[in-house]
Amino acid sequence: MKFTISKEQLSNGLQAVQNIVSSRTTLPILSNVLLRGEERKLELTATDLDVTVSCSVEAEITKPGALTVPVKRLFGIVRELGNFEIEIDVDEKNACKIKAGASFYKLHGLSAEDFPPLPQFSEKPKIILPQEKLKGMLRRTSFAVSMDETRFVLNGIYLSLNENKITMVATDGRRLALTDEEADVPPGSQAEFIVPTKAINELNRLLQPKGDVEIQFTENQSLFSLKAENGCSVVVITKLVDGNYPDYRRVIPAEAAERVTLAREELLQALRRAEVMTSEKTNSVKLTFSENNLTITANTPEVGEARESIAIKYKGKEFAIAFNPVFLMEGLKALDDDEVFLELTDELSPGVVKINGPYLYVIMPMRVS
Repeated sequence: MKFTISKEQLSNGLQAVQNIVSSRTTLPILSNVLLRGEERKLELTATDLDVTVSCSVEAEITKPGALTVPVKRLFGIVRELGNFEIEIDVDEKNACKIKAGASFYKLHGLSAEDFPPLPQFSEKPKIILPQEKLKGMLRRTSFAVSMDETRFVLNGIYLSLNENKITMVATDGRRLALTDEEADVPPGSQAEFIVPTKAINELNRLLQPKGDVEIQFTENQSLFSLKAENGCSVVVITKLVDGNYPDYRRVIPAEAAERVTLAREELLQALRRAEVMTSEKTNSVKLTFSENNLTITANTPEVGEARESIAIKYKGKEFAIAFNPVFLMEGLKALDDDEVFLELTDELSPGVVKINGPYLYVIMPMRVS
């Protein structure tokens, strides 16, 4: 294989795929990136056997072919090169010669035939969404995914495709984030599956503000194909989490006694300041609602106390409820809205953050001391 490519194109391609490669793999081939050159495209692919990321970039292919080389080393070389055209020449022993300006490198690779084959999705129906829409949905839910590996079905985002709607849910048992968006879901494409955390992190990183994403799935894998405006295309393929997601609807309160309108940024700043006075042992802030006033207090005997007051429109009965401040802040940070609504029933029932749109965030209360 022989090709010429700009530093920018090769760097972009390597940056898209290299995150997925683990430095602690027992299989040497999994530390490598597969380079495949044909026509005017160089395709770069990396995998950890659970998640595969592939990126196509423009290149001048003189001699088509394929090989695998250590991705971190290749990226290290490319990053340090000047802004030259890069010429790569591969011989039959999988030695990769890299020339750019006055620089020359020789990198030993492994045969492309040993690289794990990519799953096929060709005949499967596709759901097409703007990338910005999918990125927004992930931002509003992914923070609530469970990190507890003993509850593996919660180690990902539940995706439901039905009735011209995509629904996403994430929960760790103490809070739950849900959002949905309209989408054209073709007949026969209705499905429910759980996308694992690693794939979610890659999508959060790779999705762009413009362009579309195509979603395909089989019984145990899903594919996200990202088309960027600059012609660069990225594909993320992931194994799905095996298991049944719990019935999240049972957690969502049917109705609330009070619905309080709050300025999102003002509430967020007050929580940030109060959270400074919490500790790992007493990680809670108390929200006390009285006529037209919200008082946020944090009281940690070994640290001290904080009190913040916010003027609000509230005419209900006076009562207090405590939440984990980090959980409440994460739900607020995931939004762009100026105004949020906090729905409350009593100090022992979950609170629900809502907006003027298809989103809700359920958060379990903590004991008020």
